[in-house]
Amino acid sequence: MISARNLSKLPDIAGLRRLFQSLAMLDAILSPEWEHRYYSFNCHWAPEEELGSMRNGCGDELFALFNQHGCFIKGFSHEAIMTPSRDNPPKLWPGLFSKVPQEFSEFLNEPAIDIENSTFCFWRHNDTVEWQLGDLKFPAGNDPDGSGYLLTLLDGAPETYCVWAEEYYQETWNDSSDLTRDAVAAVYGHQPLSNELVSAINSNLRLEDLTDDLLVIGYPIQNKPA
Repeated sequence: MISARNLSKLPDIAGLRRLFQSLAMLDAILSPEWEHRYYSFNCHWAPEEELGSMRNGCGDELFALFNQHGCFIKGFSHEAIMTPSRDNPPKLWPGLFSKVPQEFSEFLNEPAIDIENSTFCFWRHNDTVEWQLGDLKFPAGNDPDGSGYLLTLLDGAPETYCVWAEEYYQETWNDSSDLTRDAVAAVYGHQPLSNELVSAINSNLRLEDLTDDLLVIGYPIQNKPA
């Protein structure tokens, strides 16, 4: 299981960026209503910065900043042992943001990220081969910071997404949303989006319906929408 204590199977920076784009694209196809989506990706978030994010509607969230230096990830699981609300007043886990490089420190002050609600973070520079953490000690427990739960879909396996999507979208699942491993694998592989691929995921949707999403996500397309 990928977690802040076991990041060896997390993709490298380029692979993680592509995966966030793929997850955002799949959610956009399966859920035309933005507020019901888990994953999003904004390739125009700020000058020379891109942002991947996940919100589950229950207060848990994940943000991944991509810039010229590398990638910084911050997450919050409200039921985790390491949640700031364990104390009164709330307090971040000791050492959580220690050693955050200067290249990512401005991200800690971004209001949209709500840094005061955090249970894990890690980062990686473009010229390094490992993800890094602050100087902290984890409490006992299988998933004390909630990262194992929130990072599940970042294993890059199409099967993992299929199982998750069928459960998450079960209330709205119908014959128009017959998700297959092959379709997810195609999007994970950044196969240029076409009407055929869109229809294989959601037969009620056309490529032109995704024009705005494609521009924000930056996912490749086979033909430009008319």
